[in-house]
Amino acid sequence: MGLLELFITACMPVLKMLLVTGVGSFLATDFAGILGKEARKHLNYVVFYVFNTCLVSVYLAKTITMESMAKLWFMPVNVFFTFIFGLIFGWIVIKVTGAPPKLRGLILGCCSAGNLGTILLIIIPALCKEKGSPFGEPDACETYGLAYASLSKAIGSVFLWTCTYNIIRANSEVIKVDGDTPASQTKVSVSDSTTDAVSGENFSISSDHVDECALPLIYSPTTDRTKVSFLERAKTFLSSVSRSVDLKKLFAPSTISVIIGFIIGGTPLLRNAVIGESAPLRFLSESAELIGGGAVPSVTLIMGGNLITGLRGDVSVPRSVIAGIVAVRYILLPLLGTVLVKAAIRFAIIRPDPLYQFILLLQYAVPPAMNLGTITQLFGMGQSECSVIFVWVYPLASVAVAVWSAFFMWTLL
Repeated sequence: MGLLELFITACMPVLKMLLVTGVGSFLATDFAGILGKEARKHLNYVVFYVFNTCLVSVYLAKTITMESMAKLWFMPVNVFFTFIFGLIFGWIVIKVTGAPPKLRGLILGCCSAGNLGTILLIIIPALCKEKGSPFGEPDACETYGLAYASLSKAIGSVFLWTCTYNIIRANSEVIKVDGDTPASQTKVSVSDSTTDAVSGENFSISSDHVDECALPLIYSPTTDRTKVSFLERAKTFLSSVSRSVDLKKLFAPSTISVIIGFIIGGTPLLRNAVIGESAPLRFLSESAELIGGGAVPSVTLIMGGNLITGLRGDVSVPRSVIAGIVAVRYILLPLLGTVLVKAAIRFAIIRPDPLYQFILLLQYAVPPAMNLGTITQLFGMGQSECSVIFVWVYPLASVAVAVWSAFFMWTLL
């Protein structure tokens, strides 16, 4: 199959995604008034807690076995590479463009955290159903493709809520400290040796918590450190880790559903009882699959509705910043990903499955994660700028994803 035929095949799922996204944008306008801010918020809750959970768990349970678990080990490594190299490229964008401090955390987040779940869940099933798809029988392709995409979504969520979440949090704290009064800054910046500790913790500078800020930072020669037991030091360390890593976000429903899917798929007794046409408890998997079917269209509609926010906003983002993010996500990372994945294939590190290899490659060519908007809202900094960036980056994703999908399929033939 030629490159042109593959490009046409790759365009079909992207056009479907654009159409549904456009419907979501229309429903979010004042003219339609159906998918407003509150409606999107509640629909997002349903998708997050119900639709995605059922979709991820049932497709992983169908495809994951003890043997396949050992063969999928490279996917977490691949996602780690996308985050690490995205951070490096994002740092270069900041230095080249001279981005203002309030945008630095957002730039690093957009360059490092890709949409590793939603886009794949939309594109893979549609691509499998296309006549010119190189991935074999449509039903098997869709089942395994959704399983790989679900696993990608869960792994991406872990990195998003550990790495990217804390990068944006640390940047927002630095900006807020810089904007405080000199007296407040004096309370926190006690000495040069405490600068790293301040940037790594979420300190409150209000008068109600002065002692909490001062005690860890001020060294007292009269303090007898030998009296502090190992248990107390361990408790302090764990408390510090729990504050810097939001465990509630880390163990989100999508992550829990992956655990459930791995348990069912990896346990023959449970798998035979729930999965299959002759399974006595097959109504559980069939019901979950029925509910999970609402995840993809709902997420796409929400995505379209969220883009309206950026169109309505009056916040401006430097063009150089937007161009830098576009270059990283749609040029530099896909090129680097092609080299890394192809090298892994050449040295037989990756299993010989074209669909699996295609998803590994596509993880480098997706737009920024939609949850970045949620993270910026949590810290009250950069949410408007994030919407503006998404307005430019996501429409361009339709072209970039189609082009790179065709190229990736061509290289795998």
